[in-house]
Amino acid sequence: MFMKYTKPALDIPGQLTELVNDGLLINNTKAAEHFLNNVSYFRFAPYLRIFEDNTNPRHFKTGSTFEQATMLYSFDVELRSLLFAAIQKVEIALRSRIIHQFSLLHGPFWFYDPALAVDKHKFADNLATLEREFKRSKEDFIDEHKKKYGSDDYPPAWKMLELASFGTLTKLYYNFSDTKAKKQIARSFGVSKPKALESWMLVINTLRNNCAHHARVWNRKYIMLPQIPKNLPNKWLKNTSIANYRSYALFCCLAYWLNAVNATNTFKSDLKKLLQKYPSVSPTAMGFPTGWKREPLWR
Repeated sequence: MFMKYTKPALDIPGQLTELVNDGLLINNTKAAEHFLNNVSYFRFAPYLRIFEDNTNPRHFKTGSTFEQATMLYSFDVELRSLLFAAIQKVEIALRSRIIHQFSLLHGPFWFYDPALAVDKHKFADNLATLEREFKRSKEDFIDEHKKKYGSDDYPPAWKMLELASFGTLTKLYYNFSDTKAKKQIARSFGVSKPKALESWMLVINTLRNNCAHHARVWNRKYIMLPQIPKNLPNKWLKNTSIANYRSYALFCCLAYWLNAVNATNTFKSDLKKLLQKYPSVSPTAMGFPTGWKREPLWR
């Protein structure tokens, strides 16, 4: 039987009073009130948990401050911004190569051909998603297409897939039956096997959605797990025995993938600078192993 929720809403001073009663120090009450007026308490709460006393979760460790938690929050905001910019680049490159490779081999309407799908139910779901995007799109090139060809027939892949989300692109690639074409795309990114790239697509899409919806990246555990190959043709990891449910594993996949898209990208150096900017943030909380900077991928 479910419990009835009886806790009343608390104003911001009340929220701060509860934190103080639980042992958290607040050095600047006005600044703390301003912060919680702009960041809801339960968005902020995960950044407080690391400061809780393990023997008494309802109480904070001695010396813990509100400002330490807001510093973690600020780090995560900047981290998400850095990651989102990097993910955009690999998403655009992935979209371009799927459109180009699959269309050259199977024509402009390959996404509409059930014979090219591994799973017919997933094919129907993917096509329905694309159709919804087509009907509601306000893009100029879609409006021009509808005026010229009507709205009953789908546009070719090079128009239609510009409407697809990263998640839909991933599903289309995953369900495509031409393994040879999928291998060509994977290898163009320096990934030997399509299954490995598929796992990267899934986790990077999850990471992208977290960034887009302002969800916590720092100290998060992921359900979708990327494959961490022992060997890859480009600069990769010597230590592949890493926790692939932690952010570090996803950052490695993203950094490697981005290197294949743009060898002069600054993602790795920008990430190192961000960690230097926040020296009190422990990389180990995100799964970074000892000596990670010495890895060929990160040098």
